[in-house]
Amino acid sequence: MESPEDTDGRSFVEVIIEKYSPENFPYRRGPGMGVVMITTPQGSPMKDRLNLPSVLVLNGCGISRAGDQSEIAAFCAHVMELDLSHNNLQDWHEISKIVSNIPNLDFLNLSSNPLAGVSLDPHCVEAFAGVRRLVLNNTRVSWDTVLQLTQELPDLEELFLCLNEYSRVHASRVPCPSLRLLHITDNSLHDWAEVRKIGSMFPSLDTLVMANNNLASIQDSEDVLQRLFPNLRSINLHNSGLNRWEDIEKLNFFPKLEEVRLQGIPLLQTYTNAERRSLMIAQLPGISTLNGSVVTDSEREDAERFFIRYYVDCPEEELPCRYHCLVTKYGKLEPLAEVDLRPRCRAQVELHYNEKVEQLNIRLDQTVAELKKQLATVLQLSANRIRIYYIDRSSAFGPEELKYNTRALHSYSIQDGDEILVVPKNK
Repeated sequence: MESPEDTDGRSFVEVIIEKYSPENFPYRRGPGMGVVMITTPQGSPMKDRLNLPSVLVLNGCGISRAGDQSEIAAFCAHVMELDLSHNNLQDWHEISKIVSNIPNLDFLNLSSNPLAGVSLDPHCVEAFAGVRRLVLNNTRVSWDTVLQLTQELPDLEELFLCLNEYSRVHASRVPCPSLRLLHITDNSLHDWAEVRKIGSMFPSLDTLVMANNNLASIQDSEDVLQRLFPNLRSINLHNSGLNRWEDIEKLNFFPKLEEVRLQGIPLLQTYTNAERRSLMIAQLPGISTLNGSVVTDSEREDAERFFIRYYVDCPEEELPCRYHCLVTKYGKLEPLAEVDLRPRCRAQVELHYNEKVEQLNIRLDQTVAELKKQLATVLQLSANRIRIYYIDRSSAFGPEELKYNTRALHSYSIQDGDEILVVPKNK
């Protein structure tokens, strides 16, 4: 049991006993329904004990210490995922007491615990050896501590380091070959030299998420980028500071890159949404997904043809390298003819009445009844006392009476130069 002197804050053991107390769960529930009560013989050591779920969520519970380690081992032997975010854990030694007694732990979330400036004793690192997914967002954990963990966790595959105010990182002499995914968004990594260190530390990296870092440019050559990120399949540079097409072209140097996320960068601000996507697809021939949307073969061809036409009138010295590759593929394409498919709004017609001819501009979105009122005003006649006929100059057919008052004029396909004939009704 916990010793009386351990009174600072709440312990991990106190929280799980309180949260999963038998008094709170008096009925047995089936698999997947929550906590399962274990039925044991009278006097059994496990009487009134709980079998906790394998995914244990204890976020925001005010936990600051471990508590009795034998209790943790008894309760949590089968726990695989543990969420301790938004607690008050400030001591790696206390965290290691918890983790070391959960032998099957695969996922650990320590986000938003105050770990800034807290050193990690080398003897405590061993407790985390089985963790494959580690979340340290908004902990302000030092980069030295991150290196300790990556060097000593042989199976670490996913690491989350968002909101930790990193502006610089330093490389480790011992790489971490197991890491596949790194989330390091919302930091202050402006210089590509810092990204270069990340590449050398994590040679097997498959996914790199660096959104909201205001990265200024991609500075390395093709050879260097191929060596740094030989296995990188996905990169997220949302809201970075990239402002040159040369930086986008360099993404082609990552040999296995197939997914790119690039929104909110200065380079694309002056383009429409359609232009942004087409120009990006044309510049990145190897990617299959852009900003979360799959790039189909037909979309790629349309984008590449658009790219040629977009740059066709640029001076030779300003043409991007990709332009010449695509011209070799499709030829030099002429600009597409601009065809306005919107319905005409007005037409200039000849108005014939009693051997008089006038030029009249009419609205084509109005009805026949509305046109009669307009003509009655012009000719000073009653709208009920006239018939109107439409004469299509390009047609061999004779006049067509406009006798359906609710029909819109544009449905007659009236063009400039056609005629409207007004005839008074016989008494």
